[in-house]
Amino acid sequence: MSGVGSTSSVHQIMALRQDVMSRNQALQDVRAATGSPASGAQSPGNATGPAGGFADALTGALQTVSGVQRRSGEMQAAYERGEVTDIAKVMLARQEAGVAFEATLQVRNKLLSAYQDIMRMGS
Repeated sequence: MSGVGSTSSVHQIMALRQDVMSRNQALQDVRAATGSPASGAQSPGNATGPAGGFADALTGALQTVSGVQRRSGEMQAAYERGEVTDIAKVMLARQEAGVAFEATLQVRNKLLSAYQDIMRMGS
């Protein structure tokens, strides 16, 4: 029966990952609609391929989150210097970085929980 629980955890993680990817796509659509420059480091098509594996998908997702946070920091610094005058774009970038971080944190929590469940199986 414990095998069923771990399968359920994997499905929950994959569902959470899909949710993160759909939110990321929605944020990219909003960014494209507002005319903000898209980050060249993001390539969501590469992370979803079946040949990449879980580690590659996780690495790609973490790099995407890092890029979003870096972009947010750059926009905030540019606003503080007076180079960017549209506060809405700055706040959107900050919100996007916050959502990306929270989603990453939730994935980490689910992975940690799944790992602990697996470690308990031998007991």
